[in-house]
Amino acid sequence: MNLNEREIAQKLEAFLAGHLKKAEFEGYIVGLSGGIDSSLSATIAVKAVGKEKIYGLIMPYRHSSSNSEKDALAVAAELGIKTEKIDISPMISAYYGDIKKVNPIRLGNKMARERMSILFDKAHEHKALVLGTSNRTEICLGYGTWYGDIACSINPIGMLYKTQIRQMACYYGLPPAILAKIPTADLWPGQTDEGELGLQYSEVDQLLSIMIDKNITFRRELNDAGFDDHLIDRAVSLLNKSSFKRRLPEIADIGLHPIPNNIVIL
Repeated sequence: MNLNEREIAQKLEAFLAGHLKKAEFEGYIVGLSGGIDSSLSATIAVKAVGKEKIYGLIMPYRHSSSNSEKDALAVAAELGIKTEKIDISPMISAYYGDIKKVNPIRLGNKMARERMSILFDKAHEHKALVLGTSNRTEICLGYGTWYGDIACSINPIGMLYKTQIRQMACYYGLPPAILAKIPTADLWPGQTDEGELGLQYSEVDQLLSIMIDKNITFRRELNDAGFDDHLIDRAVSLLNKSSFKRRLPEIADIGLHPIPNNIVIL
């Protein structure tokens, strides 16, 4: 799963530069969480189109770790991009009232959608596109909120597994504090990605790469490759039940032609 970092960096930067020019927007806006994914997305965007075209939003909730905001600001300062802080606590409290009665997963989904709603609103203000920050592992396993953190205008890192994200982050020279962080969505104190998934990124990335990229799905071959049944079944279960998150909502077919991306009048 090792990458040619220089080649991948060139492709991702060209992708963002070309897309922005084609879309005729003025820049990219990104939600900075202080984590490695958003930090890498922002860094690639700065390399692609310049720091003056990137705008960062920091959107903490009152339970968010203070270190998350600190790390997000440090990344923004190193990149030289402008940022704005918007505390989402008032919006969440206004909706739920007493959040102690709310299921943590439901609360986390609401926070993710609140942040994305703000990002798209601010994108309109700045005539910008919303930069995605979901990696390939998260997309495969459905570890993201539908129309929340999964939503975006364009995603430069969605083909990179989590372990490859770390590889590219090292290549781009992200701060040591970002590289050393335990992956977390910071939804509640002590929450971690791997704890919630019940999987280790180092293991599941290898499994997903073999099943998806090499199209090996015979259990015996996967077992022979070193993957136990629990890991296989857990990963496949998450991948299958989250398939709806990886496609647009289905529209009832009544026999009309699909809507084309473009119409050319001859």
